[in-house]
Amino acid sequence: MSYAKKAKKGYYGIAEYRDKDGKRHQKSVGCFKLKREAIEASNELEKELDQRNMSLADISFHDYYLRWFDLYKSNKAQSASAKNQYRIIGNMVKEYFNNTKIADVKRSDYQGFINWYGANHARKSVTKLNGALKNCVGYAMDDDIITKDFTHNVEIAFDRTKKVDVEYLTTKELNTLKTAVISKLDHHNTSRYMILLAIFTGMRKSEIQALTWKDIDFIHSTISVNKSWDEKKKAFKPTKTSSSKRTIKVNRSLLNVIADLKANNSVMVFQNVLGTIPTSNALNKCLRSIMQSAGIEKQGFHFHSLRHVHVAYLLSKGVDIYAISKRLGHSNITVTLNTYSYLIDEFKAKNDTLIIDKLAEL
Repeated sequence: MSYAKKAKKGYYGIAEYRDKDGKRHQKSVGCFKLKREAIEASNELEKELDQRNMSLADISFHDYYLRWFDLYKSNKAQSASAKNQYRIIGNMVKEYFNNTKIADVKRSDYQGFINWYGANHARKSVTKLNGALKNCVGYAMDDDIITKDFTHNVEIAFDRTKKVDVEYLTTKELNTLKTAVISKLDHHNTSRYMILLAIFTGMRKSEIQALTWKDIDFIHSTISVNKSWDEKKKAFKPTKTSSSKRTIKVNRSLLNVIADLKANNSVMVFQNVLGTIPTSNALNKCLRSIMQSAGIEKQGFHFHSLRHVHVAYLLSKGVDIYAISKRLGHSNITVTLNTYSYLIDEFKAKNDTLIIDKLAEL
């Protein structure tokens, strides 16, 4: 573990690293005015030296995961929450596999790991962990460390008691909600406008929060998604992924409604009269109030659920899943298929019945 040592004119950064024989060594990175700078420099040198002296053939699963993350995932485009998820996954790998070489991990070993982790985690958490590790293992195969993908055909195990069923809206309920939102629009309360935009675009909350008037093209009826909003820091941040940057086609009538907010004289589209952008809590509170007044009762429904409702509506109208994936800003269609598999399966069952009925007419 690297550290900083107090000196007369600041702090000396000391990097600790392991050589090819596994022995630990120390190396100074020089003197810095601030302790934080010394530690950052030491950590960077430690990573460089560890990777330089590391024999990939003997590398542990955990160490390779850390190396993979540093090389391919640890960049400025990653949000703090995403980086934290990767860190947690690394901790789980370390706890279960300890110093087991990645080359020694068998498929049955990995299945045991999934069973262990899934014993007290929801399906979504296990799926995310497996997805990240499957990606990591793919790189290990490219590095010729292993020859087989030991994550292949793994059975996802999870704690069914942790599943929270979210009831989504029918088309009739969606129309009722839309009407209820529009009925009491007031440019002083921007939350209702944000809810309306989520219904018609499926945009993420942070993407909607970050919109400025420059992002809206009233001539071509499009919305440009090029950044997101950090509601804790009250500042712009990069989009969730590079593929999240996109241009969404919208109804002209929707933009005419959104244009009411220009009366607030702000650069940010949804900045209210108090000079703030509605937060998750404010949006969910507003949404629950509207749904209650409209007589719509749904378990576990919140602002992000509107994104799912948007997908369900488009699927019900026969819109191609590839087009939906692009509209949502997913990196590829597989992400969309995995995220909304429950919806796709539902419409597949309906289409299967339709196919049988049509074939019976032959």
